[in-house]
Amino acid sequence: MGQDMDALFSHVDCIELYVSDLDAGIAYYCDSLGLKLLWRTQTTVGLGMAEGVTEVVLQTERKQMNVDFKVDSVVQAVEKIVAAGGRVLQGPFDIPIGQCAVVQDKWENAYVILDMTRGRYIIDDKGAVVGVQKDP
Repeated sequence: MGQDMDALFSHVDCIELYVSDLDAGIAYYCDSLGLKLLWRTQTTVGLGMAEGVTEVVLQTERKQMNVDFKVDSVVQAVEKIVAAGGRVLQGPFDIPIGQCAVVQDKWENAYVILDMTRGRYIIDDKGAVVGVQKDP
C-alpha cells in the first residue's frame, strides 16, 4: 500500500473551530469540557487535550472549521502536494511562528499546512502570547 518514503505530515497540529466570543469558548471548552488553555492572542486561543500534541484552536476570524497539518517546510510541502495533483488555494504566507498555506487535494478537500521555522510562542503567566522564541 504505502511507499518507503518519509510522510509529508508530521501530525495534526490543530483543529480550528469558530467561536463568536473567545471567553465564552474558553468557558465551554475549558471549564465545561476540561481542555487546558495553552496560549492566547486577540483572535485565537490554543487549547490542549489530555493526550497528544494536537490542539483545539478557537478563533473568531472565519466561520469554518479547519484541519492544520504540521510539516517541516511549507515551501517543500507545497511542491510535493502540487506534484501529486493537489493545488494551492492560498499562500505560502508568513505567520508569527513560521509559514502557512491552504491547499486542496485531488478530491477538493481543503486543509492548512504550517511549519514552525520561526520558533514557538512565548507566553506569560496568563497564557497571553508575548513573543516568539526561535528553537535552537
